[in-house]
Amino acid sequence: MFSKVSGPIRLADRVAAILAEEIESGRLAEGDKLPTEVALVKQLGVSRTVVREAVSRLRNAGLVEPRQGLGVFVLPRRTRPLDLEAESPGTKSKVLQIVEVRAALEGEAAALAATRATPDDIARMRLALAALDTAVAAGGDGVDEDLAFHRTIAESTGNPVLVQTVRYLGEVARGGIRVTRANEARRTDFLEAVRAEHHAILAAVESHDPEAAQSAARLHLRHAAARLQDADDRFWTETDELDVGLSGAP
Repeated sequence: MFSKVSGPIRLADRVAAILAEEIESGRLAEGDKLPTEVALVKQLGVSRTVVREAVSRLRNAGLVEPRQGLGVFVLPRRTRPLDLEAESPGTKSKVLQIVEVRAALEGEAAALAATRATPDDIARMRLALAALDTAVAAGGDGVDEDLAFHRTIAESTGNPVLVQTVRYLGEVARGGIRVTRANEARRTDFLEAVRAEHHAILAAVESHDPEAAQSAARLHLRHAAARLQDADDRFWTETDELDVGLSGAP
């Protein structure tokens, strides 16, 4: 049924794309059972780990549903959750796409936070930023703390839809954010710049200046993109071993 998979793109991406095409084209219809894991391994020439990861991505995209003891079945067509994995060609492109989306979303969140944040909200932002500084100083990657800081900004807008969107993006894009922070950790000047940018966002929100807050948040992400562009080929080659796909949303 399927041809063996090979090439430079992550195998799980390729397998997920092949199976998704079978479903979208109707060759695998609603209620159909996917070939067994053993069959897919044999037909595609990949490992069980790759097949499991690919099926997990299809599940997150709302295309299939595992049924205990029975197998994996194609779900009915419906309005599906965002499949942010689609059309992402490679590690560097994926990460830069994540940064672009974050710039648009987090810039607006910072502007709203500057007009709506209460003293308690600002106190939570300070604590989150202090936790980030502490994590980085201790040699950690700071991913969780970075996400928490930006989440406190969103929470201070009082807009639950925005909060959920920022939280969702943060979770599904966690791998890309990890790559961004790994790049920034390569150089002391990068780390210092990132710290200054975060504190500039907080200062603008604290001053209740929406234009400055939006500008500071967007500038932070533009600089993050520029720092990624500055990374050499060796960094991206090593990064290709990481899972930076937009998947795994709760």
